[in-house]
Amino acid sequence: MFRKRIAAVSVIAAAMFAGGVTTPRPAHAADVIDLDEEDSGGVIDLDEGDAAPPPAVVAGDMTEEAAAAKRAFDQKRWPEAAQGMFRVVAGETGDDPGNRQLAEYYLAVSLYNLKFFQASFAIFSVIADNPNHLRFNETLLWLAKLATDLPEAADIIARVGKYGDEHLARFDNKEQRELYWQLNYMLGRYKYQQGDYEEAIRLFQKVDRQSPQYVRAQFFTGISYVRVRKSVPAVKAFQRIEKAIAEGTKGVEDENRMLDLAKLSMARTFYSASIRLDPETNAPTIDETKLSAAVKYWNEVEENSEYWLDAHFEEAWAYFMAGQYTRALGNIHTLNAPYFPKAFYPEADILKAVVYFTNCDYDRATIVVARFQQKTQPVKEELQKVLQKYKGENQDEEFYKFLIQVREGKANLNETVEPIVESALSDRNLLRNIEYVRLLEEEEKRFKKAPPTFQNSAIGTQVEQSLELAKTLAKKRAGRLARQRYQRYVDEMDEHIRNGDKILIDIVAAKRNLLDQAITEGQVSAAESKLFGVVNPDDEHFMWPFDGEYWRDELGFYRQEVQSACGR
Repeated sequence: MFRKRIAAVSVIAAAMFAGGVTTPRPAHAADVIDLDEEDSGGVIDLDEGDAAPPPAVVAGDMTEEAAAAKRAFDQKRWPEAAQGMFRVVAGETGDDPGNRQLAEYYLAVSLYNLKFFQASFAIFSVIADNPNHLRFNETLLWLAKLATDLPEAADIIARVGKYGDEHLARFDNKEQRELYWQLNYMLGRYKYQQGDYEEAIRLFQKVDRQSPQYVRAQFFTGISYVRVRKSVPAVKAFQRIEKAIAEGTKGVEDENRMLDLAKLSMARTFYSASIRLDPETNAPTIDETKLSAAVKYWNEVEENSEYWLDAHFEEAWAYFMAGQYTRALGNIHTLNAPYFPKAFYPEADILKAVVYFTNCDYDRATIVVARFQQKTQPVKEELQKVLQKYKGENQDEEFYKFLIQVREGKANLNETVEPIVESALSDRNLLRNIEYVRLLEEEEKRFKKAPPTFQNSAIGTQVEQSLELAKTLAKKRAGRLARQRYQRYVDEMDEHIRNGDKILIDIVAAKRNLLDQAITEGQVSAAESKLFGVVNPDDEHFMWPFDGEYWRDELGFYRQEVQSACGR
């Protein structure tokens, strides 16, 4: 019953450089899993189908022009090498297919050293598509290098997915062990994206504790185990993250965030494992030990964490399932504090109404739902008005512009929905795509600073065009992903509104004695009702009645009394 968010390079550019040596295939959409949530976003893949690769070729003697380009390459005269190699790849020098393949590889390396990473990646992508390419094996090393220069949104992982254990094993030596661990992590991510979780786990387990990718590999190991419904090894993987960070594993990116994600993941895993539904009656059976473990890990998320409110909200459901209604309502009370103006948890009101309904306080449940509907319906309609402006085809790039306006505070949104839209369009997957566009723009600036002889050359023209095309596609992808995020937010609000309607229907049924006989016969008078949440502080604690003013240091400690009118 958690909120939905906790449930779950262009080949065309490459073709510009291929020169007929290989036959790139059209792009199509593929799924990529975000580290923050088990959610998918469209990413342009470089594959389509299982077409046979071009046949193997042999390189004969180079033409003099190709040999001159190779000498420039060996002497690290990268602009000259790139221009010469491009002529070879394009077939202008009359070299055989084997030497054209070699030139393709040298061209990609030259562009990498010129810091035209996107253009270099486009060519290496074409090579990785062809296991018969003369430099297929060597390309794997350069893909690993590019992974440090281009963001995840470039989808280099999909290219690494073209390789197997036998290719990675070449790097399993003392000098290249870190590279070996990195490649296993990347290939594991690819298998994870493809839904091959068992294979992903096997690859992640090859990432050594000394690797900077170790913590992330353990995170995806845990999530993979969750996907195959193996909660015990999943928790062990998340616990290894805790241990590694506590012991100071080097190179971990954003340690605090990874630690919080591990704690959240353990809490969610224990919560899911703690509830079993009867297949016939759908009645839940609660494992109190596992539920307590979930609460323990939610409580370990610090207040200064970006995930603290999420943990607090999710924990409220656990308290409800445990029958600790006062704590569930106390957590919801904290979510409404004025210190979090951009926080938006519409389902919290639904949970609050469910608590009252469960305790047969139908009047309060009705009031909560009515207020929720009155507050949420206009917000949903306002959000739909914005979305309506971008309906139809070919709107992805326009929505990207809207996304940037939102990020810069220039979207001119209604003040009621502005923080909600900012929240909906702020997840890290979107930010990675925005960062990708920014890096492509930086690469364009570097190109414009290149010598005119290079800019005006044939290869210079191709680099410029490939950057422009990659940037356009990246904007469209980011816009499409943002639209999907926005639409999902609206759909979630619709679902919460429907859940509110269901509660009202159940309330009417309860008042008409149409509920289960065991419940209706157990109702008692107000005088006989049971009071939950009476707090009796000890000598070291004080009780301060809430008078409308929130105190920051009391956040997370609120309790609300609940009076049950239900019989036992």
